[in-house]
Amino acid sequence: MNGHHLILGQLTDFISGDTLDDTLDERLRQHIGHILVEQKRFEKKDITPRHELEFNADGKCARLFITYLVRLGDLIAMIIQYGPGSLVTRHRPALAMARLVSRYQIPVVVVTNGEQADILNGATGKVEAAGLDNIPGRDQIAERIKQHSWSPLSDRRRVMEARILMAFEIDDRCPCDDSVCRLNGE
Repeated sequence: MNGHHLILGQLTDFISGDTLDDTLDERLRQHIGHILVEQKRFEKKDITPRHELEFNADGKCARLFITYLVRLGDLIAMIIQYGPGSLVTRHRPALAMARLVSRYQIPVVVVTNGEQADILNGATGKVEAAGLDNIPGRDQIAERIKQHSWSPLSDRRRVMEARILMAFEIDDRCPCDDSVCRLNGE
């Protein structure tokens, strides 16, 4: 056992080729990676798995990982955040991640438990679709980014999103949870 996960051995990450611990959660993340490439027609080079997001909130620093960051060209067009269990409880922290990973609002935010998915409008936070089959493909994202407003988020908004992310994802985590990292602070 490592943290909260039973290690079943090792596996090779489908997107990056990295060797990872084989856990039940990782198998579901790998399934999502296959969907992105094989069904949604993204190229592996468009997808960054385990994107590190470091942020500060009220003097506390932390690091966590975005499951998949999807780019088209130089623009981050979509993030996909995996988490076991209920999807609705993961909406708000995923939106906060999408508002902190770049200076601009990411247009599409997907929250999934590997079996179900909610596709959120990054700007409004509203659920636009549900189901793994409805994750937007490369062509849909290409159209979406043409119509998206790429204006930067205010510093005040980013401060508020960091507080939300700290409260939902970092504070009160079990000390043995190795999926997040407190860098300083209490």
